[in-house]
Amino acid sequence: MFMNPFPSKRAPVYADVPDEKWYDWRWQLSNRLNTVEEFERVLRLTDSERKALSQKGLFRVDVTPYFVSLIDPDDPDDPIRKQVIPREEEIVPFTGMMEDSLAEDQHSPVPGLVHRYPDRVLMLVTTQCASYCRYCTRSRIVGDPSATFSRSEFELQLDYLRHTPQVRDVLLSGGDPLTLAPRLLEELLQKLREIPHIEIIRIGTRVPVFLPMRITEELCTMLEKYHPLWMNIHVNHPNEITKELAEACDRLSRAGIPLGNQSVLLAGINDCVHVQRKLVHDLVRIRVRPYYLYQCDLVEGAGHFRTPVAKGIEIIEGLRGHTSGYAVPTYVVDAPGGGGKIPVMPNYLISMSDHKIVLRNYEGYITTYEEPLDYKPHDPKTCVYCRNKRPEPGQKGITALLDGEEMFIKPEGFDQLHRRGGGIHRLRADPTKWKPLGIGQGNDEVEPKNE
Repeated sequence: MFMNPFPSKRAPVYADVPDEKWYDWRWQLSNRLNTVEEFERVLRLTDSERKALSQKGLFRVDVTPYFVSLIDPDDPDDPIRKQVIPREEEIVPFTGMMEDSLAEDQHSPVPGLVHRYPDRVLMLVTTQCASYCRYCTRSRIVGDPSATFSRSEFELQLDYLRHTPQVRDVLLSGGDPLTLAPRLLEELLQKLREIPHIEIIRIGTRVPVFLPMRITEELCTMLEKYHPLWMNIHVNHPNEITKELAEACDRLSRAGIPLGNQSVLLAGINDCVHVQRKLVHDLVRIRVRPYYLYQCDLVEGAGHFRTPVAKGIEIIEGLRGHTSGYAVPTYVVDAPGGGGKIPVMPNYLISMSDHKIVLRNYEGYITTYEEPLDYKPHDPKTCVYCRNKRPEPGQKGITALLDGEEMFIKPEGFDQLHRRGGGIHRLRADPTKWKPLGIGQGNDEVEPKNE
């Protein structure tokens, strides 16, 4: 039986709300805070926060009563507060700021579907969230009800997937998929499961953190019908791990859903190895494995959240060897311009030759490892996997690089022009063959938004 050591909090202003309302996710959504007057019932706002909340055209603000209750009302630097309450720094532009920092639109063969990697896609299913992170990567579309996706666009996404057999892994994101109407969410899962070559479905969500009441037994029973299904949640600070979140994760785990966590490295919030160590330890206690620690993206309004990349490397250095290996996330920079996730880690390999490598451990201890002199490499000509399976993406290895060979294996049907960008690629009659089109060429193309 799971023993829950984590706190449960409710702001004094909600003391008289009956439990049946407080633990009703629909009540939480319909009572979100978004104005100066509403926040001042719970917090002592700073001048900077009042100015930002009064600013027209700012990225959407909405915070559930549950999540705002986790904030220390008297601490202007509370780590949860800084994630969801805007400050005037959001109005200040910074060097390198980009509207679509990850070039997702350039890798969208149909609206809402991002196909950057050969064997997996990102499927954007909504622009709505339970609450809105001030550093949101997709703030250009997220939070805008008029930009949400229609059933016809879902059908285009699904049709593309049906005709693209190299895709084996689909990640549902948005916005937050768990804010979808329950019937629509199940309909999408069911249709994805009907596509034979899709092996894995993943859901990226912050609903368990913002709105743990949504993780009902009914929802878990529905989700477990569509295994193998994985889920990544998004916790940035140990103060976000509460009794309610722990119970929500327990229900998901009991439904057989493996849980991971994606954090964003945020200045003044979690840019501290001690905070990060507490975070990963508490995550593991609730059966959530730390998966990624992201460098903050170059999005509008997020300049004050950014840290040097060296800070992330320092944090990983302070985790590796000091805690369990499965509690150490991979630190990544999601490359501006659409290059995908690039791991950035401390350097434990000091030097290498054809017969020896020199290594250091987390304490600075130096050791050597003798390479084998009689190594007989794997023969791809006799390997049934190499002959019969689809080519795997990625590098051929350091030997190929040193010999001047081509470094990347190009999977069949995955157009190199698409990988490198070069404009929006739209669906034609044969969606496995991508080609950048001009406006008005052909009757079967899908017009992109905002072109």
